[in-house]
Amino acid sequence: MQTQTTDAQLKDLVRQKYSEIALQDKETNQSSCCGAGGCSTEVYNIMSDDYTTLEGYNPDADLGLGCGLPTQFAHIKQGDVVVDLGSGAGNDCFVARAETGDTGKVIGIDFTPAMIEKARINAEKRGFHNVEFRQGDIEKMPLTSNVADVIVSNCVLNLVPNKEGVFKEIFRVLKPGGHFSISDIVLVGQLPEALQKDAEMYAGCVSGAINKHEYLNMIYSNGFTNVTLQKEKAIVIPDDILKNYLDEKELAAFKDGTTGIFSITVYAEKPKSCCEPGTGCC
Repeated sequence: MQTQTTDAQLKDLVRQKYSEIALQDKETNQSSCCGAGGCSTEVYNIMSDDYTTLEGYNPDADLGLGCGLPTQFAHIKQGDVVVDLGSGAGNDCFVARAETGDTGKVIGIDFTPAMIEKARINAEKRGFHNVEFRQGDIEKMPLTSNVADVIVSNCVLNLVPNKEGVFKEIFRVLKPGGHFSISDIVLVGQLPEALQKDAEMYAGCVSGAINKHEYLNMIYSNGFTNVTLQKEKAIVIPDDILKNYLDEKELAAFKDGTTGIFSITVYAEKPKSCCEPGTGCC
């Protein structure tokens, strides 16, 4: 366990882990911590949302890594330009493509080369000429400003050290009047120190999560309006994972109800006429 890990080290860890995940099957990923490794004998319910009923679902692109169904709540229309942050093997992109149709465009961004390669193969197999995948960091998106009607993301921002930077980028890339729907992991209460500091649990979606109120306030402070909590569910971490980090007393305290880990899906809009936050012109 490291007592301090830099942002660059965390990014390298995530890139390494998700390169491995790209080669794993969905069943392996669903029984692990966001695919970070076979760390539990129980099925971990972060990855329990069912995509199979959604139009555009592609089993080859479903690695079982999400913590919600943001595309289901994203109000995507025919002809929209949709951007998926942390697009993985393309699962949410292909669902979004079914909604935006041939006249729209879907762009997936991921910083793991193995994921980009897998997503491109999946798109080419299906002849999707209006779905593309770009390698890049969502803290500095490879996109010009004001291009997206809708931005979606599924269990990704919790893996990013600079979440504030991502929300600033989302605001920049969205068209005025555009919106996002993002599923993510957040905390209620204080996460035990051992879980907060462990780099492996960071790649497993838990240590990188922040307090729910801080998360929502970050959205407001970056200029978004009509912020709506579309879905929320509790995440249960199996005891055989927690016991790697907590003694019996700490485990009991963690499970007494004052601390919780939740999957949330949040909707918010960029105002139709507004400059960048902090410029004073809105």
